[in-house]
Amino acid sequence: MPRWKQLLRNAVLGVYALLTLYPLLWMYMSAFKTNAEFYASPFSLPTSWNWDNFVRAWEVSGMGKAALNSLWVTFLALVLTLLLGALTAYILSRFTFRGKRLLTGMLLLGMLIPVHSTLVPLFIMMNKMGLLDTHAALVLPYTAFELPIAVFIVLAYLTNIPKEMEEAALVDGSGYLGIFTRIILPVTLPALSTVAILGFLRFWNDFAFALVFINDPNLKTLPLSLSVFATGYSTDFRLTMAALAMASLPTIIVYLMFQEQVMKGMAAGSVKG
Repeated sequence: MPRWKQLLRNAVLGVYALLTLYPLLWMYMSAFKTNAEFYASPFSLPTSWNWDNFVRAWEVSGMGKAALNSLWVTFLALVLTLLLGALTAYILSRFTFRGKRLLTGMLLLGMLIPVHSTLVPLFIMMNKMGLLDTHAALVLPYTAFELPIAVFIVLAYLTNIPKEMEEAALVDGSGYLGIFTRIILPVTLPALSTVAILGFLRFWNDFAFALVFINDPNLKTLPLSLSVFATGYSTDFRLTMAALAMASLPTIIVYLMFQEQVMKGMAAGSVKG
């Protein structure tokens, strides 16, 4: 590639990166401002770095308890999603049985259903089952809506994995459970890592399900705790930005640490051979 084309490509990518990162940088800059400064010069650097905004936002919103709730709910939903997703993908990729195509089609249909269109029927169902104001009210819907994506990512990865290792294990006397735990899970680790990261981002940042299914202040998750800074009449932007800055840190760190795994898992199965 000619040098001028490389320079042009790098310049375009650099401008795109700046445009993508600017909202994030603006949020972190605004987290240090006062409300008066935010309204007077929303796009400028803060004249003084008010670290008290973070302390105040943490105390007012109860972010400590909310973060623990989010962590617990996210962990349970991820464990169920990874386990059920890997098991389902293993069965669909390695076994032939009646109704296999129907099951695959239903999973595909699950990816097409708008999540928020199910809030009302899910609320009625949770109310009848007595699951409202419990962690299960979040864990079960999270798992259900993330499961189709998990299955298809792992399934695409398994289609490129030869079956000779599993056949050898069967000859040696290993059962299907042993094959799944000792061969399938280690082999599909890149795909499972992708599912885990995407699921973590989705579960950690969810607001709609928590808003509808959780009313107990002791069970509120992190996104729900951020809503205390806005009322019908005003919004405390300095505390809102500080709280958003703290709440977004885990997702940024997780994605930066495992972005290579995300790319590998998403590309898995896209090329045969």
